[in-house]
Amino acid sequence: MAIFCCDDPDAYGKRAKRDRRAHRERHDARALSRRATASRDCRAAFIEFNHTDGGDDVLGPYPPAGPDWQNAIRKDVTQALVGVEMQSPDPKGLAEHWGGIIGVEASTNDRGEAELKLPNADFRFVEGDSEIMSGLMFRVRDVGAVHDAAKVKGYTVSDDSFSLAGVVFHLTA
Repeated sequence: MAIFCCDDPDAYGKRAKRDRRAHRERHDARALSRRATASRDCRAAFIEFNHTDGGDDVLGPYPPAGPDWQNAIRKDVTQALVGVEMQSPDPKGLAEHWGGIIGVEASTNDRGEAELKLPNADFRFVEGDSEIMSGLMFRVRDVGAVHDAAKVKGYTVSDDSFSLAGVVFHLTA
């Protein structure tokens, strides 16, 4: 699932519904407004739009994560989620489809991959056999240390990445 914070989840939901992509709507009593779409309509993964009072701060409240989720962040290891990799037999088409849902124009990065540039992360779209969310890109304090820890745990490791449960974790310093 890709969760996008925005000022007006209802507006995004109405646009998605107009395009026959909307699936369900939920409102949480803890000041969280959410609109989610079905994966079959978005392709590759669910998309959710939400607004949480006070949630403009990246470390602000987010009720689904619990009241003190910030205490679980390993700042000595992980700096930020900086990207998401989506796989598709038609990467450009999937990028344009997602761009239409979230209101961001698809572009091409310096590697020739279709992408959606967001304020704090990029979605890149790569060639693959099926449509899935295939990877996450993290900026970490020490790529070598995370790489070595993944190897010790028995994960499949290559270059500056490792695989866990079918998802490739790409690491950058």
